[in-house]
Amino acid sequence: MNQKPKVAFICVHNSCRSQMAEALGKLLAADVFESYSAGTETRPQINQDAVRLMKKGYGIDMELTQRSKLLADIPPVDIVVTMGCNVQCPFLPCSHREDWGLDDPTGKDDEAFLKVMKQIERNILSLKERVESDTL
Repeated sequence: MNQKPKVAFICVHNSCRSQMAEALGKLLAADVFESYSAGTETRPQINQDAVRLMKKGYGIDMELTQRSKLLADIPPVDIVVTMGCNVQCPFLPCSHREDWGLDDPTGKDDEAFLKVMKQIERNILSLKERVESDTL
């Protein structure tokens, strides 16, 4: 049996969007790929609005299983997904790379977080389908 591809969701701070993507990847696509998140800087804790809304919307407590990580803290990956941070995204070697162009909801209201969260969910399901059908 072939090993599942490893997917890295990366953003500069690894505090919000990439953390939500890692959690939703584990929830929705663990049967197809392994999910990791990382950044070029870390934060002392995951964005608390993201933590609260992921608990409420998906029953996932990201603080139990995830932490802010640097690129060096994750294994080599096959697929890199950048969040769309309007800065030069970090580079990681991979066989496929895509950018999701997500707005950073940090400091905004719950509606902004929920919009990004739902888009991440759609993107995870799309990525899962493309990995399964080998159409990356």
